[in-house]
Amino acid sequence: MLLQVHQDALWILENLGVGCKQPEILEVFKRPEDQGSAVVFEDRIYLMSELVEQCLGTVPGLSDFFVPMNSFFIGGTAPYVYDDDARKGGVIPDRGHVERIARIAEQSPVVSGMGRGVKLRDEVQQMNIMDDLCSKPLYFAVTSDASLARAVEIHEKRKNVMIVFCVTRPPLQVNENFSEHFFKVVKAGLPVFVSAMPMAGISAPYCYSGVLAMTHAEVLFGICAAQLIRPGVTCVHAGFPTIADPRIEYNPNYGLISHNYLNILMTHLNLMLDLPTFQSAGTTHEEHPTNKAFADSRMGQALCRKYGFHMMRHPFSFLRYLIDFSFEKLEKASRIAEEVTAEEAPDVESVAYDERGMASIQKFGLGMYMEDPLTTANLGKIFVS
Repeated sequence: MLLQVHQDALWILENLGVGCKQPEILEVFKRPEDQGSAVVFEDRIYLMSELVEQCLGTVPGLSDFFVPMNSFFIGGTAPYVYDDDARKGGVIPDRGHVERIARIAEQSPVVSGMGRGVKLRDEVQQMNIMDDLCSKPLYFAVTSDASLARAVEIHEKRKNVMIVFCVTRPPLQVNENFSEHFFKVVKAGLPVFVSAMPMAGISAPYCYSGVLAMTHAEVLFGICAAQLIRPGVTCVHAGFPTIADPRIEYNPNYGLISHNYLNILMTHLNLMLDLPTFQSAGTTHEEHPTNKAFADSRMGQALCRKYGFHMMRHPFSFLRYLIDFSFEKLEKASRIAEEVTAEEAPDVESVAYDERGMASIQKFGLGMYMEDPLTTANLGKIFVS
């Protein structure tokens, strides 16, 4: 099933392409046009399968990567901190919050590394705090020349950082807000963490294989762009397939068993391709750190233990929609991760390849999937709570 998902992603890149207006990225894809392995037409880039396979061949594999298998990270970037005493979210993050996250990451035996957790206005300040207080692998954003210069310095010193980018946005379009700095970061030789988040039922088909294929295609585009800019640069496949839940007005539901299993499937496809890979699990749809929120963390972590993974973000601290960062949840969920076992994982049905996913992609293409019969006929049936 997963190998067919890879073939479907290649079809998407060849037949639907990726919209792009960023001049440097357009230029690097014009070079392979002479060999017939790419086509750039009306600000849209079409990649032939041979170009994708060629680019995958120059990505450093798992044996050359600095994070071991089965690594939980304090990852993600919440805009707010949850006030655990007042039981209310919406607190603006400050330096003290980042310092506290970094210290917990450094001291916890189950935490393998950290992303930002929360976002400070000053990227350089946040990088410096993380670098000073946490020796474990880090990932952060670069959206300015100043933060790029500092990221280069930190990378040269410690060799265990990744720069996160959402290179694309649905539907199959380069994210112009980040593309310029993506080009600069790759040119500088920094490891890149290529994220993408198509949502089943909105921007991707409402089935496992369909949303996996769309997610995989978007990330493969980013990886190919990076390899054409600087062959051999380290790339992490951080595809983050997500499920729209019609019960909550088609918002993402990160607490579903299916959300965890979907991301584990994404992980396993990437492992088959020998790609470093970073997905999402152990999350919740709870607004507060309730018993259900901790049970959701345990469930997702247990599934990860059962099936194996490379890197997972969001397994500890985030609440509904990844908006609030709870230190109470971070500390309790990280203790859960120390004791949870594979035997605690809920039963999940093996997922067969669903031909309806590609049929939907061929029909709706770059459109929206809310009115797709695959979505409307299977609400609550394919993805389970």
